Amino acid sequence: MKTQSSRDDKSEKGKADNFSLSTMRHSAAHVLAQAVMEKYPEANLAIGPDVDNGFYYDILVSSPISSEDLKDLEKRMKKIVKARQPFLRYELPGTEAVQFLRERKQIFKVEMAENLIEKGEKISFYQNINPNGKKETFVDMCEGPHVDHTGQIGSFKLTSVAGAYWRGDSKNQQLQRVYGWLFENDEALKKYETMVEESKKRDHRKIGQDLELYTTSEKIGPGLILWLPRGNIVKECLEDWAKRTEDKHGYQRVTTPVITKEDLFYTSEHLPHYKDSMFPPMVMDNENYYIKPMNCPFHHTIFSMRPRSYRELPLRLAEYGLCHRYEDSGALFGLMRVRAMQMNDAHIYCSEEQAVEEFVNVMKLHEYYYKILGITDYHMELSLRNPASDKYHGDQAMWEKAEAMTRKAMEVSGIHYEIEQDGAAFYGPKLDFQIKSSIGREFTASTCQLDLFMPEKFDLKFVDTDGQQKRPVCLHRSPLGTHERFIGFLIEHFAGAFPLWLAPEQVRILPVSDQYHDFAKSRFEILKQAGIRVQIDDSSETLGKKIRNAEKMKIPYMAVVGEKEKTDNILNVRSYFSGEQKAVTVETFLKELQAEIDEKKIQELKKKPG
Repeated sequence: MKTQSSRDDKSEKGKADNFSLSTMRHSAAHVLAQAVMEKYPEANLAIGPDVDNGFYYDILVSSPISSEDLKDLEKRMKKIVKARQPFLRYELPGTEAVQFLRERKQIFKVEMAENLIEKGEKISFYQNINPNGKKETFVDMCEGPHVDHTGQIGSFKLTSVAGAYWRGDSKNQQLQRVYGWLFENDEALKKYETMVEESKKRDHRKIGQDLELYTTSEKIGPGLILWLPRGNIVKECLEDWAKRTEDKHGYQRVTTPVITKEDLFYTSEHLPHYKDSMFPPMVMDNENYYIKPMNCPFHHTIFSMRPRSYRELPLRLAEYGLCHRYEDSGALFGLMRVRAMQMNDAHIYCSEEQAVEEFVNVMKLHEYYYKILGITDYHMELSLRNPASDKYHGDQAMWEKAEAMTRKAMEVSGIHYEIEQDGAAFYGPKLDFQIKSSIGREFTASTCQLDLFMPEKFDLKFVDTDGQQKRPVCLHRSPLGTHERFIGFLIEHFAGAFPLWLAPEQVRILPVSDQYHDFAKSRFEILKQAGIRVQIDDSSETLGKKIRNAEKMKIPYMAVVGEKEKTDNILNVRSYFSGEQKAVTVETFLKELQAEIDEKKIQELKKKPG
């Protein structure tokens, strides 16, 4: 069931922007259902929620819905919108509601209504009426809320049809899910359409294969990434950068096993709460061992290996730990959702007096990484505990203290943040960094937590200045997330055209014919010895084809060598980003390369990807 969304007071102007997007999108799903029932009177309606970019409705009809059918449904929706039909909400007693739905042969709605009766909840309906008020147009069981009339739902477009099982269970009937986009106005919708088209060109799965960055294999298993040599360079460049940065910030590196006895995860309570996301156990020496889904319990164990003093705090333990999580096969998606991941993880153990400052430093570290990578659009989302839920552990005082310290650190950081009143981890509030790529697509980059629960579960202690034993605060952080997800984001952010310092191949030398191979080889050696990732295209292809091949691989610089270059002892250098060409000596070129690498310069791509 939908929860009520907040919205501004409505004026008589009837403008769409008086309602939240969630309300508008949910209302559009209602209008879609009305159009479906006009076109397919025998249809059975299931659910029609709003989603991040629009809405969908699950329906059961006898024949597959085609692209032409979508166009017709969209046309019918626009007529309903134009009629500005008012929404009227009313409730029915349980038995009357069920009888009403049975008469209309809405089997899924009957099932939902019966479930609501068992829970003692009210059953509400929304009815569209013609403006003259003489005739019922359409009625659907729904909690709402909706806009005042159909003319207020905004700008929409039906986009696709997919299969969906009733209640998400493959044992149930298969339905057809009709998707639509919806935004406040035509301009916002068009902007989103443009972003989607650009996203297709930047799809990390296609670019990842084209640039030979990574692959997967059914022989290995779904969601298990094989990093190819070129992709491994990107991965190691990021990891090296993170390690050097963390060293400057006082982190100490540790390495922990990928498996452990199950008792560790009972102590952390991950087995009771997280078991469905863990791989099944393996039995050794009559004991269950689990592959680790996270590094935290291992780091807690390291902290507890000996007595600790306040003089050691903050103790910052970092690890690019390899974790495995069981994701449903249907949820796997390229690098973005995988089953094996290498995480830029660390845990900071500090006193309560140090916690806010340490957490602010964590947030500032995120900002540092984002600035270097040219990520300018980001914010934080704080997920709090829902007191009505029984999934959260720890007492009220612990939660209040953790939430208060987290909020204070977020405020001190100066970074924009939003609050969600649910979605915290079972042991503490959760802070997500949301970042947008250069085309506006949003990703969850990393999760941070201020944790008062696990130090108690693992009996972590330190001796404070007064000689008393106290519990540390534990901060969980991973600014670069996992290699897999973050590189997937960077592929799309840069459209595969990585900045020079990250590029798998930084320079490709292109001899115009075989007679210049020796000169090309001598330039190659100079660059190679200086640490530049350089290759020679010594194929028999024409120069034009060599240039096209290098551009296809999005190599930052091409260096052409022919008679003039050999005679003048120069390189004819061409930039992939700008398309500009210039003649320089190899020594000058090398200095320019090294300066650009040291600066971690981001060059603007002056042509469309593709």
